[in-house]
Amino acid sequence: MNGQHRLDETNLLEYLRNSSLLVPGEEARIEVVGDGNVNWVRRVRSARGSRVVKQARPALERFPEYRVSTERLLQEARFYELARPFDRDGICPQVLHVDTEQRVLVLEDLGDCERLDAALERGADVTPECVALANFLGRLHVGTCDPELAAQFPNDEMRRLHGDHIFRLPFRPNDFSLSPAVAERAREIQADTTLVASVDAAHARYLASGRCLIHGDVQPANVLLAANGPKLLDAEIAQLGDPAFDIGQLLGHLLLPAAARGEARAVDRSLRAVWQAYAAATSASRSDLAHAARYAGVELLRRTLGAARVPAVASDAASLAVIDAGLDLIRNGEDHWGALAEAAFGVAPESE
Repeated sequence: MNGQHRLDETNLLEYLRNSSLLVPGEEARIEVVGDGNVNWVRRVRSARGSRVVKQARPALERFPEYRVSTERLLQEARFYELARPFDRDGICPQVLHVDTEQRVLVLEDLGDCERLDAALERGADVTPECVALANFLGRLHVGTCDPELAAQFPNDEMRRLHGDHIFRLPFRPNDFSLSPAVAERAREIQADTTLVASVDAAHARYLASGRCLIHGDVQPANVLLAANGPKLLDAEIAQLGDPAFDIGQLLGHLLLPAAARGEARAVDRSLRAVWQAYAAATSASRSDLAHAARYAGVELLRRTLGAARVPAVASDAASLAVIDAGLDLIRNGEDHWGALAEAAFGVAPESE
């Protein structure tokens, strides 16, 4: 986008006034908000309220070595538009403005809510919030089973970049900064050809032409816990994809901090409730549960061995515990998770 008008603190308010999002003379202040890994993001507060402004640039904001089409921001706007009929609980933020030329998206500001990852890290019971997310994802997946939607989501660059960081880079020799003990486990995993083949199969399934609209990044850093329920943000990776990927990510992250503390069984009830809510909304099969399990296991490993490590795995003991949980999910996924499926996630309906 050679002609893109890049927003910054010096011109943002003028842009909002020209877009009728601020009235002439309205005082406002600008704040940095969120991690800003992918897009330039600012909060703008005024007496009439606040809103969040996102602009997509060709280079990712935190990782400028990666250049990805700015179309990704339009994918996010389209996701919210298509998700609205299935969002009876207000899970997604309201879109206030879309600038297709300058790749700007303005959303309602949800305030300084706690993120789901922070709540999980402190051991909070977030079962109702995760059940609400599972219900929404189920309605979305069932309601958007339309191959023709693929033309509206030409998001292959983001999908492939995201997929490489999840399924490929942690399972090949790399230079990630790991402790000696964790690095040794990483080398063992990379040398396990059967395991790597299973991860590669999950990667191929993730990349294959999908059957419904998925969010593509249901990680707890993208979920705010507002007073009126959870809010799912940052749909830049939205795609026609495998629905098991969305629910698998949610289940994996619900398990991760508990596994890191050596308390995996403590979230059995939550895991079971979330899966059962999703299965009830979708008539998901035991095969779907197996694929979700494998995605969840890969997510646990990449959050421990990959570039996007999480605070919960700061110690070697926590890292190794999460690695063991991830390996168990990957290896047992094709067997419908065996005892783990029965004890932690319940039994999915037989609808294969």
